[in-house]
Amino acid sequence: MNSTSEHRRPGLRPARLRLMVGLVVSGVFLYFTALGLDLGGFLTYLRGADYIWIVPGVLVYFLAVGARTWRWHYMLRHIAPVPLGPLFRLVCIGYFGNNVFPARAGEVLRSYELRRSRGISMSSSMATVVIERTFDGLVMLLFVFVALPFVPLESDALARYHGFIVAFTLLFVGALLAFLAMAARPATARALYAPLVRRVVPARFRDPVLGLADRFMLGFESLSRGRDVFMIFGTSVLVWLFETAKYWFVMHAFPFEVGFMTLILMNGVVNLATTLPAAPGYAGTFDLPGIRVLMAAGVDQAIATAYTLVLHVALWLPITLLGGAYLWRSHIDWRRLAVEGSGASPNPAGSAALPGSGAPGDPPAPHR
Repeated sequence: MNSTSEHRRPGLRPARLRLMVGLVVSGVFLYFTALGLDLGGFLTYLRGADYIWIVPGVLVYFLAVGARTWRWHYMLRHIAPVPLGPLFRLVCIGYFGNNVFPARAGEVLRSYELRRSRGISMSSSMATVVIERTFDGLVMLLFVFVALPFVPLESDALARYHGFIVAFTLLFVGALLAFLAMAARPATARALYAPLVRRVVPARFRDPVLGLADRFMLGFESLSRGRDVFMIFGTSVLVWLFETAKYWFVMHAFPFEVGFMTLILMNGVVNLATTLPAAPGYAGTFDLPGIRVLMAAGVDQAIATAYTLVLHVALWLPITLLGGAYLWRSHIDWRRLAVEGSGASPNPAGSAALPGSGAPGDPPAPHR
């Protein structure tokens, strides 16, 4: 075995493992999605759907993408001002990556493109992405807790999700509190992680790892002021309300009707479930929870399955096509992305960083 294959194998194993776990999880979810389904009724509802309702649904969904773009712009402004137009393209590229590649690779992809086009370090922009995901999770939990008292459930099908919801509540609230603490006292945070890095990381990698952590901390500065936290949270609520509006429009293509609060509950449960490992495009992890929420609200399984499938495709296809077109025009260097996105570096000890030396692939941090 040559040295090249030996070098590559450790990096490939985690990626392959994540993919395999995701495929297994999606397979299990899809199995239970199809369990007990009246296939004839399902196909009848698909054929009889009034697909014109997808058009306003797609339009309102792109309002959500626009709100998400503005939120990222707001979070990056303390690092560097990025115009909304170019940032919208990067957000669409991120959607493409998340929908086509495993392990939410789109988050790394858009951060890489931001570094390449605007010179913002990947580690700083990835910190803002982590904050985004945290606020998205908190809003999903808010949707679940607010909607549950107003949704007349006809079965206890959601009871099995109680432990799941509690676990995510602890996870997202705990993460937010930790991020707020780090943003409020960055010097204290560095005083905690710097000694740990010096003790655990081999000497020639210490400066790059510390630089990576310092740049990551720079991304958390968007949480250092209460007004900023309020703006990020408010925009996150707006993003997911727009997406719920798409659920409402697509519902009109099918012969059933539930209240907007039921769709808010469905949106919350579905998007919490898509944080689980899954095949690209969230196959199964999107569908089964959505169908179960609708069935608990009294919707026939065949109708609920047809609606959820069409909704899933309508959410996935337009943004994936647009993001793919933007990515194709960007002429990305996939080999370089693989190196920088994995945090690898041919010469870690020689990489420049802040305040000593820094994260591979990151440009010098802005002096402030």
